This record gives sequence, structure tokens and C-alpha cells, in this order.
Amino acid sequence: MQLDCYRIYQTAPEIVPGRSQRDWMDAFEDRHPYRCLPLTMANSTGWEILCPIDLKIVWDGGPMEHNISFFTTGDPRYIPSFADSHFRRGIVTFHTGHLFRTPPGWGVWASGPPNFFKDGIQPLTGLIETDWLPFPFTMNWQMTRPGEVVFKKGEPFCFITLMEHRRLEDVQPKLRQLDKNEELKGDYEAWRTSRDDFNERLKKREEGAMKDRWQRHYMRGEKVTGDKAEDHQTKRRLQPPIED
Repeated sequence: MQLDCYRIYQTAPEIVPGRSQRDWMDAFEDRHPYRCLPLTMANSTGWEILCPIDLKIVWDGGPMEHNISFFTTGDPRYIPSFADSHFRRGIVTFHTGHLFRTPPGWGVWASGPPNFFKDGIQPLTGLIETDWLPFPFTMNWQMTRPGEVVFKKGEPFCFITLMEHRRLEDVQPKLRQLDKNEELKGDYEAWRTSRDDFNERLKKREEGAMKDRWQRHYMRGEKVTGDKAEDHQTKRRLQPPIED
């Protein structure tokens, strides 16, 4: 399996494996959000494309391209090849500087970095058929109100991951009653009883619960019964791009 990243220019935005850390997660007491393994795994299940320059975006609320202005603390000549207002109406278009190719049936899912927030602007998400596309795609963000937004050099402006999108159409969702799966229902009931008991003890500030602070079944990849999952991950270790 391979993701080819063809630089369109000699110098293009850097691509790095997704990082699990987030400033807002760090700001919590005891870095509490990192206890949520699904958050950190989502944050790192893909690659980040990083801003090559500092970029300040100013939108006056108007519908045309001239209603958005771009500024940088670096050389302003680099701005046009990186960001513009192609779609107008407060939409900022970023150029990745790469043409991506994937194996047949695989596409690139492009979005903003997961669980990464910026006041005043919202990332748009796209699925691109990179198994045949001979030209690059862009990453777009929608300003949500007039004002200014700053992207710092080295900050991710695009997050890409891969999807075997053709096969997704073969998936048949089925609605089932939990009562009809005795084993799964038993595991669920055991978890619910354990969870309710732990929360009650935590509410009463019982010493053991206060020491534990939280239950770690999911983090450990185990059921309440102690049975271990056969395939469980707590870290994502994606490969950085290499020169070919």
C-alpha cells in the first residue's frame, strides 16, 4: 500500500504524520481529554499538511474575492501560491502543493485536523478520487463571521487520510435487537453495572474511586470481565513521507 505525494513545486508544504496532541486537551486539569482514546487515535489517523508561512485572513463579510485579504509576517510573494479566495463568499482556498495518487479503489479524505478548533472559520471536508486524478485538489475553509483568523507557520491547514470508498457501498447496515445477542448483552450489562457503581462511588468520594479517577477498560482493550481484545491499539504510528 502506497500514497504517492508528487510535489508540484520544488518547495511545497510539509507533510507529517498526524499528532495526537491538542492545545485545548493540554489545557484541561490532569490533561483529562487524553483519557479518551478514540480522540487521540482520530487525531493521529492520517497526515497533516503544514502551513509554510504565517497567514492572517481578514474578511469583511462581503461575497466577492476582494472582500477577503491575506497578510503574512514573511514574504508576501508566497501568499498567492498558498492561499486565495477562489470560491468567494468567505471561503478561503489553500493549495496543498502536491498531487496525490492512491491505488485503485482508494481515495483521499481531506478535512481539517480532527478535534482542532479555530474561532471564526470552519474546515470543509472532501473525498477525492486520487486513484485517477491527474491534477491537485485544494483544501477549503469557510469563514463563519466577518473578522480575522490567523494560521501560524507549521500549523496544520489540511488533514488527509485514506478510504477504500468503493467497498463502502457494499456495507449493509442491519438494525438488530440487543436481546437477541446474549453474549453481547451480557458484556454490556456487566459494563453498565460496573460503570454505574464506579460513578456512584466517585460521587460519594470513596477513597478507591477517587484514587483511580476513571475506569480504563477501553484504554486497556479489555472487557469488564477481564477478557482482552485480540487487536487493540493505543497509539498510531504512521510513516512520514520519504524521498523517492
